[in-house]
Amino acid sequence: MSEILNFDTIHDYNSFLGIETWHPLISSIDFTTVTKEFHHIRKRYGFYFVFLKDVKCGDLIYGRHTYDYQEGTLVFIAPGQVAGKDDTGETFKMQGWGLCFHPDLLRGALLGQKMNDYSFFSYESNESLHMSERERQIIVNCFKEIKDELTHSIDKHSKSIITANIEVFLNHCMRFYDRQFITRENVNKDVLSRFEKLLNGYYDSEKPQLIGLPSVQYFADELHFSANYFGDLIKKETGKSAQEYIQIKVIEKAKNKLYYPDKSINEIAYELGFKYPHHFSRMFKKLVGNSPTDYRLTKKTRETQKSGNNSRFF
Repeated sequence: MSEILNFDTIHDYNSFLGIETWHPLISSIDFTTVTKEFHHIRKRYGFYFVFLKDVKCGDLIYGRHTYDYQEGTLVFIAPGQVAGKDDTGETFKMQGWGLCFHPDLLRGALLGQKMNDYSFFSYESNESLHMSERERQIIVNCFKEIKDELTHSIDKHSKSIITANIEVFLNHCMRFYDRQFITRENVNKDVLSRFEKLLNGYYDSEKPQLIGLPSVQYFADELHFSANYFGDLIKKETGKSAQEYIQIKVIEKAKNKLYYPDKSINEIAYELGFKYPHHFSRMFKKLVGNSPTDYRLTKKTRETQKSGNNSRFF
């Protein structure tokens, strides 16, 4: 097992870098001021960490398309996550900017209640935010504004000003991620097509009986995405969450099965992957408006009426 370096506090990380701690719960770091050289090592952070890799990334290839985001890449790390790589013997100097802030800073603040909205903190490193030069400059200005605020003495206004600056920073990141989803529209449509194929294939196999209902995590793993990134991608493309998309497909399958009277409601529920039939009935009623039993009876009544109407012409 490779070594993992733990940073539980902002001060721990600042000490590792050899820089001063201006505030115990937040640090905005210009890595050009860090003079030390480092070996690669895996690190576990006890705080939020946004790292701007301010290096020439070159053209980035996604699917069959190339995107030119030369100026910077933002990586987002949530408390408890591990980042970095094993020691290869080489040394390096850090470049770019970093923003570290502890969850304790957000307690009692409105931003603390909104952190789950910033789902990019659960993206994988290969799902990072790649920025244009204009976007990069906006983000660098955010780093600088937070750093400037930290040089002032802490007073009763510090927390509200700092958290407001963090929120502006994160909202810019959300906007740029939305742009990134749009600029990769063709790639995203390919992912959606593969998702649809996998979903249909799931119900053409015995997986519902063996595994149960298909989950967002299952398809994210199959498509090599984190669950949050995959969910956000599907939401941008369809207007529905990945979970809603799956549920709609399950209900379509259910309607087809309910059309034929040879199987009971319970049998259909188990075939679809429901552990308990009443869970199936609850979902069906929520999405369709009536129970599976009522839906089947309604369909049967309509078929009978249609048959009766047709018989008048013979």
